[in-house]
Amino acid sequence: MTAAPAPIEILSAAEIQAMRTVGGMAGETLVLVARTLRAGMTTEEIDAFVHKDTLRRSATPAPLGYRGFPRSVCVSRNQVVCHGIPSGKERLEPGDIVNVDVTTRHQGFHGDTSATFFIGEPTAEARHVVEVARRCLAIGIAEVRPGARLGDLGAAIQEHAEREGCSVVREYGGHGIGRVFHGPPHVSHHGKRGSGIRLREGMAITIEPMVNLGRPEVRLLDDGWTVVTADGSLSAQFEHTVLVTATGAEILTARREPLANSEAP
Repeated sequence: MTAAPAPIEILSAAEIQAMRTVGGMAGETLVLVARTLRAGMTTEEIDAFVHKDTLRRSATPAPLGYRGFPRSVCVSRNQVVCHGIPSGKERLEPGDIVNVDVTTRHQGFHGDTSATFFIGEPTAEARHVVEVARRCLAIGIAEVRPGARLGDLGAAIQEHAEREGCSVVREYGGHGIGRVFHGPPHVSHHGKRGSGIRLREGMAITIEPMVNLGRPEVRLLDDGWTVVTADGSLSAQFEHTVLVTATGAEILTARREPLANSEAP
């Protein structure tokens, strides 16, 4: 007998307020990360900064120890699609693009957000894939409303990425979020319109399209976490935690100021 799938959380008014609080924390940490990024900095230094900033907010970094993940933040540089493990041996270089993925846990709730940043002056190709990924997130959020199907969201993202000559990673996607870090539903960033579950008011999900400059195929490195593009092409990602409201969407990880070194929404 197979176990029944976990139910999708529908948040109460009090729980939504808790999600706004933790989402704001994650967003503000990302704002501060953006100010610190520079060529020569190690990805381990980014991890240390996120860890310290999260703790000073009386919160905890959700990635640390999650299913064995060894660090407090994911840092994914250039051809790394997601789940990059910070290291003292990896330094940011001029021309790099780097995604920093922050998840904060506070009073039992989670806020999850990421952005891709430029280190120095990007190439035209790097700027293009970053801009496409940024726009894909905005397009996905615009699809969120009660009754909308997840397939509509995925199709809208896929259509834009492919129209711009890029591709969307298939193996990884967004997820339900609230008291759990990763819960149902799975949020694909590709799909067919009219398919998938219908969104309901009170659901919280992450939308986090991973967009490759080349082909969509990826491979997992031997560390069991780091995912890279199979063809070595650049990959960019942006993410917000989003609440389904009566009239559309509320970005729970919205920031009060723009990010430095990024074209993030």
